[in-house]
Amino acid sequence: MTAPGGSLMAAEALRKAYGPTMALDGAEFSIHPGEVVAVMGPSGSGKSTLLHCLAGIVTPDSGSIRYDGRDLATMSDAQRSALRRSEFGFVFQFGQLVPELTCVENVALPLRLNGTPRKQAEKTALSWMERLEVDDLAKKRPGEVSGGQGQRVAVARSLVTGPRMVFADEPTGALDSLNGERVMELLTEAARSAGAAVVLVTHEARVAAYSDREIVVRDGKSRDMERAV
Repeated sequence: MTAPGGSLMAAEALRKAYGPTMALDGAEFSIHPGEVVAVMGPSGSGKSTLLHCLAGIVTPDSGSIRYDGRDLATMSDAQRSALRRSEFGFVFQFGQLVPELTCVENVALPLRLNGTPRKQAEKTALSWMERLEVDDLAKKRPGEVSGGQGQRVAVARSLVTGPRMVFADEPTGALDSLNGERVMELLTEAARSAGAAVVLVTHEARVAAYSDREIVVRDGKSRDMERAV
């Protein structure tokens, strides 16, 4: 596969095995700046492994991943960690907020880890919480807010560093449909307004409907639904 012109990230011929189990078997992927791409497939199809490879969390056994002209495979662990701290944002199914911190401290955490002073980091965090409609929860701890509110806090945290890519792994999987739809509306609106690309892993068609394009992963292989027609 030749990477589409202007791609922010493109992956070719990705293979990843865990023992005898082939999680990825020649998967391909591309995404442009500001694009929302849904990665769909049944449980065990390899879609989460694909996301983890794209995010530099897991190293594929073979194949290539180029991000902004750079090959992830040739980067050191420290360089990939720096990418995840500054240029990549993450939203997980259960939010994974730090229970001991307040919501504003959770959102500010990526900035604090990058060395931003507390006052400045929390001011930026509050502005993102306002955009995600949870600024009134700033002083509450994660255990004191609802699932939908907590997931919006997690979305604010994923965007606070101004990332170029956001990886969302089943971001509405633990929410009811109403809360899930609001989280998706806010996530996609905020990411698009910031020019961030979003890789959205989901098995739900109603969640994938918020994307610009769908890629289906099955048995470790990927299929771009736009090019399949």
